[in-house]
Amino acid sequence: MKTNNYFKHETAIIDDNVIIGDNSKIWHFSHIQSGAMIGSSCALGQNVNISNNVTIGDGVKIQNNVSVYEGVTIEDYVFCGPSCVFTNDLTPRSRYPKNHKYLPTTIRHDATLGANCTIVCGHEIGHHATIAAGAVVTSNVKPYALMAGVPAKQIGWVCECGQVLRENDEGIFICPNCGRRYKAVDGELVEAI
Repeated sequence: MKTNNYFKHETAIIDDNVIIGDNSKIWHFSHIQSGAMIGSSCALGQNVNISNNVTIGDGVKIQNNVSVYEGVTIEDYVFCGPSCVFTNDLTPRSRYPKNHKYLPTTIRHDATLGANCTIVCGHEIGHHATIAAGAVVTSNVKPYALMAGVPAKQIGWVCECGQVLRENDEGIFICPNCGRRYKAVDGELVEAI
């Protein structure tokens, strides 16, 4: 285990062959398994499990009771709400283990995963996307998309700062919080100049 300037609660377990970046915090009853890499300035809440060979970027916040399974990659500044769920096997059987052959799942930078949402494996969550609490994601998610429901459907767009966007009469989406402007081009949201 590489020794950095990070905080580990006395009840947390960190296996050998783990890299944890500076200024990260690992809280009560969490477990970081062998081969995991956690970036700088991350916060892992109570009862978080980071499985073998998982990569987590810088500035990630993982709230209580989240397990990040092998095959999942989380990029910088992602927020994982309390008890959100990741999977890594579409056809699990106790009798027939997959021997580390899991479907990859990628959460792109600055995305938000709401409390109790489920991310079915084999999909990509686009940068700055927001998954509503309790949603079940069963397909790829576009950048800036706002997803809700079971299964999750796109119900709107969100700004880089996280606010829900509203479209004006000219087809421009303006953030009520920070004033950023966007437009939809071929089904994707891009910043408007």
